[in-house]
Amino acid sequence: MAFTKLNSLLEKRFPDRRIFLRSDEETRFIRLSPLAQVTALTGVTLTFSWTVLATAILLMDNIGAGSVRDQSQREKVLYEERLNTLSSERDQRAAESLAAQARFNVALAEVSAMQSQLLAAEDRRRELETGLEVIQGKLNSALSERDNARDNVNTLTAELAGETGSARTEASSVADVENTLDFLTAALEQTADERDRIAGFATAHENTVKDLLFEARLVEQRNDRIFQQLEDAVTVSLKPLDDMFRAVGQDPDRLIESVRQGYSGLGGPLTPLLVPGADGQIDADSLRANAILREMDRVNLYRIAAQKAPFAMPVQGNFRFTSGFGRRWGRMHNGTDFAGAHGTPIYATADGVVTHAGWQSGYGRLVKIQHDFGIETRYAHQTRLHVRVGERVSRGQQIGEMGNTGRSTGTHLHYEIRVGGTPVNPMNYIRAAQDVF
Repeated sequence: MAFTKLNSLLEKRFPDRRIFLRSDEETRFIRLSPLAQVTALTGVTLTFSWTVLATAILLMDNIGAGSVRDQSQREKVLYEERLNTLSSERDQRAAESLAAQARFNVALAEVSAMQSQLLAAEDRRRELETGLEVIQGKLNSALSERDNARDNVNTLTAELAGETGSARTEASSVADVENTLDFLTAALEQTADERDRIAGFATAHENTVKDLLFEARLVEQRNDRIFQQLEDAVTVSLKPLDDMFRAVGQDPDRLIESVRQGYSGLGGPLTPLLVPGADGQIDADSLRANAILREMDRVNLYRIAAQKAPFAMPVQGNFRFTSGFGRRWGRMHNGTDFAGAHGTPIYATADGVVTHAGWQSGYGRLVKIQHDFGIETRYAHQTRLHVRVGERVSRGQQIGEMGNTGRSTGTHLHYEIRVGGTPVNPMNYIRAAQDVF
């Protein structure tokens, strides 16, 4: 009944139609009611619409996939350029560090030479002061003798004036007095000449002493400028290293003390200067040079500590970061993932000893390396291992190849850093090293 009413309503727009099917023997027809026509038209429309929509979705997916690939390719190129730039900057910083070390060695040699010259000048000054004291003593003695001689002459003259009568009768005594006066006069003249000669000699030596003192002041000022430049250079070198270790949560003083206990490489240009002065005490310049040498020794210990800590990339060449440190899918992800081609070389990020090299549930083929300062690194999901347990490895040594073993959804390296058994973010070490090196 309902179909009849519906056909009646649709008959104005869709009247009954017949499709004739003729054969050799008979002719048949198929009656298409309005409802059947509407149903067929609706089906054709829906089929066409679905075809158009599916085609549009496929086109959009293809376009979107192409854009994502292009974007990934651009990001890859930009990242590689960034790595190349960082590598160039690292090489430049290394060259600058070597140049600064060379300049420091040259400046230290100049300081040592100037220190020797200063000590020689000090010895000459002391010798001249001693000579001046002796000459002054001789001059005082000569002046005293001259005064005594004058007093004797005056006394004899007075005696001669008071005893004129007796002098006539005692001719021999007068002759003796005249001879004495002649002798005293000659002695006075000789004493005056000696005094004048000694005074000229003293004046010349006083000028020499003044020149030496002026040269000594110039040397001290030059030494002060050199020391200031060296102190500034050491400060500039130490601060980035301090910041690098503090950025990864390490106490620089504790690390330096730990390295110092296991390393006694002092000697050569870093040997402290112990140059006592005239009073047996170490002078200020030597103390200042010793302070600079101690800071340079600290830089050297920093270099050793940095070699023993994982301040390096475990993967080189073409790769991409796929997952960072932190919570992921409701669970804690204790490392950083590096995706790359199957078989990509994996390198140790610091000197250490291999404590595990084999299969471990979830990690697949895993290498664990124990470093100094309680630091351990882990390299998981490898396809092939190049080291064995107990083997000592160096930074940059290949320890395996990237794979897809264990609980993994694709070829990648799962890289962990643990300090005292606690996982930390590996990117802190990588970024800190990039800022310095």
